[in-house]
Amino acid sequence: MSIVENRKAFHDYFIEERYEAGVALEGWEVKAIRAGRAQLKEAYVVVKGHEIFLVGAHVSPLGSASTHVTPDPTRTRKLLLHAEEIRRLIGKVEQAGYTLVPLNLHYAKGRIKLEIGLARGKKQYDKRAVEKEREWNREKQRLLRAR
Repeated sequence: MSIVENRKAFHDYFIEERYEAGVALEGWEVKAIRAGRAQLKEAYVVVKGHEIFLVGAHVSPLGSASTHVTPDPTRTRKLLLHAEEIRRLIGKVEQAGYTLVPLNLHYAKGRIKLEIGLARGKKQYDKRAVEKEREWNREKQRLLRAR
């Protein structure tokens, strides 16, 4: 079940591979995410050393859940993957043109997971071609319904 999606990622990148990662969260963050107060729009994934981190994801704190802590809504959160997956991702990211982008935050067996995608950036003409294709498909549907 999806909590929040990063639709902008599909507009800006070609997603080639997908990975599911756990997220190291604090208690107030879990409560806020379950309340639907998370946002991935400006978020990105970075590799530091042999670890992968989610940077810029915004989790708005709940007033009742975070009374004794000082919440940082955009703190850097560690992503939890198998060592082999991390090595594979680091190797791919070091290649030219590849990056890691957060795709969606969802529940898996009661836990909060983040789907990250190994992506290649789209050029402006790629974005225009996708938009043209989408509009043509809409027009085809309209023409078929008009008959």
